[in-house]
Amino acid sequence: MTSQPFSRRGLLAGGAAVAGAAIVPPAFARAGADPDAWLRTPYKYNRLVLGGSGVAGAFDEKAVDCPFLFSHAGRFYLTYVGFDGTGYQTGIAVSDDLVNWQRQGIMLARDPADPVTRYNVASASILRENELYSPGRLTQVNGEYVCAWHAYPSAGYEAGPAVIGLAFSRDLKTWRRDKPILFPEGGAEWERGGLYKPYLVKQGDTFYLFYNAKTAEKRWHEQTGVATSKDLKTWRRYPGNPLLHNGPAGAPDDRFASDPFVATHRGQWAMFYFGLSTDGKARELVATGPDPLHFTKRNTVLVDAGAPGSIDDDYAHKPALIYHKGDLYHFYCAVGGHYPNDVRGISVARSRPW
Repeated sequence: MTSQPFSRRGLLAGGAAVAGAAIVPPAFARAGADPDAWLRTPYKYNRLVLGGSGVAGAFDEKAVDCPFLFSHAGRFYLTYVGFDGTGYQTGIAVSDDLVNWQRQGIMLARDPADPVTRYNVASASILRENELYSPGRLTQVNGEYVCAWHAYPSAGYEAGPAVIGLAFSRDLKTWRRDKPILFPEGGAEWERGGLYKPYLVKQGDTFYLFYNAKTAEKRWHEQTGVATSKDLKTWRRYPGNPLLHNGPAGAPDDRFASDPFVATHRGQWAMFYFGLSTDGKARELVATGPDPLHFTKRNTVLVDAGAPGSIDDDYAHKPALIYHKGDLYHFYCAVGGHYPNDVRGISVARSRPW
């Protein structure tokens, strides 16, 4: 797969039942012996549930990335980023069982006439219910669904300093994309190199837009912060950013603490994220806290990189979670093999053996 020099990927190379599901944690998560049990999904599927289509000229020909899960009208939906060798566009797939997925085509397309999205546009989240043990039903604002996206200015894989924006839809098919709302130039040193995955949450009358960002140097670091708004138009970066700092040398997130997925359960907030360590591996991690502005990292790896030759022997990263029939499902981007001949797709782990 082609890539720009110093791209993020190149650097890393170094049913009705759905809508009515009861919010009941898995039995093992209620046991109480393990304080992190409610967060864990230790059983990997060990196969991709969605990979590059391989269809010449398709938007997702080369690879798929960045999962986001929700339920709507009795079915599950997966939005994902597709790469065609030029840049990102956002696709959508549908499933009844969270394992077998049918591609539905492009949800959010790039616009060659737009200097912001002419090469890339990646939807990373759509506003949905906050409860972790839920089927991820969508919520609306003034009768519209709200999608948070980011876009890179150059052709290639995550090339250049990206910006973040919002898009709105009444039918989940046609999206009205607004101008960007966050730019790296308006941020602190930890985000001057560009902005990554935005994850949108609403609590009370406040919107919280979590995102990770990178420093501007060639060998950059990534950390995670948040901006808030009352109206989805005027945004204020939290003065206490970043919420998630890099860990100390040798920690699983000493390089990157990235790609937030934020949910609530029984009065706690959980921020799932991935860490990249100087050992070259990416792993799924988590931090918890009493509110959306204060998080403490848990000393646990939720989904680790796999054994040599597995689908995720390099990276298990970019979390997206959803609950179904007593099980918590943790979707992630699996990368196996070695760059530039690696294979990038979406896999899943869950709280019960397969």
